[in-house]
Amino acid sequence: MHTLLRLPTGIFYAQGVKANVLFFDARPAQEAAWTSRLWVYDLRTNMHFTLKTNPLKRADLDEFVGFFNPAKRQERKEGPADGRWKSFSYEDLSKRDKLNLDIFWLKDKSLEDSENLPEPDVLAQEIADDLQTALDQFAAIAAELKR
Repeated sequence: MHTLLRLPTGIFYAQGVKANVLFFDARPAQEAAWTSRLWVYDLRTNMHFTLKTNPLKRADLDEFVGFFNPAKRQERKEGPADGRWKSFSYEDLSKRDKLNLDIFWLKDKSLEDSENLPEPDVLAQEIADDLQTALDQFAAIAAELKR
């Protein structure tokens, strides 16, 4: 695997479902890794697409396509330090727990905007309401299954 495209959450199925596109060359197995660097493009962090109101369009992938450069992969260069295109050495990746590829380097703006959060009592009530709604739905399903 030489390239990982992190896609926005929920663009194929539902909110909360993460998707990635893996690019690799089919090569025979060997003891040493074929890949020395993994190139990652993060189209997920701070990007908000929806299936209906703001779907992902081909133009949204233009920057990635420009960086991807399949014909000259050895000539790839990283983008700006705060950009979406970054490479990681196999050595660094192999030090990660179970080679976890859930890699973050961009700051998630939604996590920084804590002054706009509702008061704790409001959040607690919203959570309780959501849980009660879910419980009611499961109770209805259970009753239906008994029939």
